[in-house]
Amino acid sequence: MTRHAGIAPFSPNPDFDFDIRIALGSSVEGAAEPGEVLAATAGVGKHDHEAWFGAWKGIAERAAAIADESAAAGHGTSAAQAYLRASAYYAVAVNAASALADDSRLHPTFESQQRAWEAFVDHVPSTVERIGIPYEDSALPGYFFRAPAGDGEPAATLVAVNGSDGSLAALWAACVAPALRRGYNVLVFDGPGQQSQLFQLGTTFRPDWEHVLTPVYDAVAALDGVVADRIAVYGISQGGYWVARALAFEHRFAAGITDPGVVDVSTSWTDHLPKSLRALLEAGENEKFDREMALAMRFSPGLSRTWSFRARPFGTSGYAETLDAVRAYTVADVAPQITTPLLILSPEGEQFWPGQADQLSALTRSVSTLVRFTAAEGADQHCQPLARTLTAQRMFDWLDERLAA
Repeated sequence: MTRHAGIAPFSPNPDFDFDIRIALGSSVEGAAEPGEVLAATAGVGKHDHEAWFGAWKGIAERAAAIADESAAAGHGTSAAQAYLRASAYYAVAVNAASALADDSRLHPTFESQQRAWEAFVDHVPSTVERIGIPYEDSALPGYFFRAPAGDGEPAATLVAVNGSDGSLAALWAACVAPALRRGYNVLVFDGPGQQSQLFQLGTTFRPDWEHVLTPVYDAVAALDGVVADRIAVYGISQGGYWVARALAFEHRFAAGITDPGVVDVSTSWTDHLPKSLRALLEAGENEKFDREMALAMRFSPGLSRTWSFRARPFGTSGYAETLDAVRAYTVADVAPQITTPLLILSPEGEQFWPGQADQLSALTRSVSTLVRFTAAEGADQHCQPLARTLTAQRMFDWLDERLAA
């Protein structure tokens, strides 16, 4: 991963370091406490996945205990703050569990994460409605946060779309809290293959997210007080792909934001493969590709478990099968159909989809605005983890101008 020389890494493991940065950035909206995070993760070895899991689970349990005590004593605000931190910490522990030899702790840890989130919703000093979003034969769980009472003008509404493994607590910090403070209603939800839908129902991702965001739009537009032509949509991380894909077909959103711009999800998988393996994949020699991958994974059990964790939401098993599925997640052929005003965020040192914000901008030139974030601002790396206040300022200033009453 690319690091700015001015900000020393918090861990010798790049993935651990990035998790710490996300947590520190989330602290500006209360989804972490910097001292808790830095104290818990200090000294965890570069390859000590067990200690890494234990560090996050430990501070999650401590925050949850604080929250329970505050709630029992009637201190609702303190309880909400601690439940939010607990849910965010448990979410990191869930991802950490994927690299452990025994994954039996993954589902129980997610259940703890979800309990903390639900308790946060019960105690947060905001008006929240739990809603079911009609989707195929079931419903997606949604949380509609109503804007604080204003001056009589109807509030604009923002639909927030999570990434591949992001938690609702992290999405609160990245989007919901700054939106509410600016007078927006906000809807968050778990889509197919995300969080509760994956761990509790076993649903998987789908590339054609217009079939997700269209019913989401219909559901939120029907809520009391929502103005149908003042609904925008925001997507973070892989959510940037899902938003761009949906906007190519669903044109009723008043504006969209991708954080960052994503054109082809599969490059975050294939760019790290040796050329010889990529050649096998391109030639369709799937059996040989799988054999070579299986041999490589024997020498890296941790990588093998991480691959399995990342592949799980796609509903695939074989290595080539997984990559064939992931390669369907592209907007290269449909992005020119986007007619919605689109803000594309582009951080320096983007480590998962480098250069793709510029590609998406080029494909949507007539409707898009590209905003760059730099290492000199402390705003580099995927989703600007240490510059979320700056991110909120830029994206909501742009959104305010498009959704003005």
